Amino acid sequence: MTPSHIPGALPAHALSQRLKTETAVQHERMHRLMAQADPFASRAAYARFVAAQYLFQRDVEHLFADPALQAAVPDLDTRGRQEASLADLADLGAAPPQDDVGSTGATMPGALGWLYVSEGSTLGAAFLFKEAQQKLQLDAQFGARNLAAYPEGRAQAWRRFVQSLDALPCDDAGKNAVVAGANAAYDRFGALLATHFELPEE
Repeated sequence: MTPSHIPGALPAHALSQRLKTETAVQHERMHRLMAQADPFASRAAYARFVAAQYLFQRDVEHLFADPALQAAVPDLDTRGRQEASLADLADLGAAPPQDDVGSTGATMPGALGWLYVSEGSTLGAAFLFKEAQQKLQLDAQFGARNLAAYPEGRAQAWRRFVQSLDALPCDDAGKNAVVAGANAAYDRFGALLATHFELPEE
């Protein structure tokens, strides 16, 4: 999961722009961890990535029950990749990993930061999906569902999410909480990669 963003003429004060700027270091750290993990070296290595993805997506979807998040993101029920990750693990013959939910205690507006990281990662997943196809012969029907695009396409789904994000009435304290939630989400996924690939945490 390596979130990336569509360039656009967003005002400097937009929450999405602030998130992009203030999590840039985290974004680059995920790139480094993924390079170290080398998840497309084999199907066994890739299964480790999917295990980490499954736990992270479970963390994110744990927050979907929050009515405030539902109100902020009207199409929330169309998002998330927990079930896709679970199906991919079954395809790969890997048992679902067991771990505590990492987002326990996160509430709005911080929960929106978690979703920001998850949704942003769907854009970077386009490149990961190609690697899964080319190196491991996996696709959207077998093994790589968690990397596949939403039915409407990656860019359109991301734009709609950013619209919801930037439309949120939020004071400075609320925006700080969203950024903190995003950083917590990045930290969680980084820790999952480190655990599943036995990497030194940065």
